[in-house]
Amino acid sequence: MQNEKKNLEAQVKSPEVKKKRTTKAQKDALAAPKKIKILVTIIDRKKVDFYLSALEGHNVNMQTVLYGKGTASSEILSYLGLNQTDKAVILSVIQEDKTKEILNAYEDKYFKTKNGKGIAFTIPIKSIIGVSIYKFLANLEER
Repeated sequence: MQNEKKNLEAQVKSPEVKKKRTTKAQKDALAAPKKIKILVTIIDRKKVDFYLSALEGHNVNMQTVLYGKGTASSEILSYLGLNQTDKAVILSVIQEDKTKEILNAYEDKYFKTKNGKGIAFTIPIKSIIGVSIYKFLANLEER
């Protein structure tokens, strides 16, 4: 009985803890196959549909339009050559490898449109919880 007790005490005092190591293959399996970004586009309200149509051919799965009103004074607006303060902000989730292509399409729209003024920029998304959410946002859903 005492031998069993000593063995038990020895196991408690010096437990063999095996550390789990993540292999490179496991890390690669966890990495997202396509990186995604949020494309922020700020334009005049009247031109929302025009710019949304520019995104249709680029596999953009999620877009949200927010309507706002600028707060700049009329002096600043006239100095900058702007006359409207009613703006729309389009938030789109895009694949990182399509960023340049989409921004070039936007640039074409800006130059071909009368008073085609706007701002577009991207914000990287570093992490997303859930494989199905990622697949939806990156437009990787199997159909």
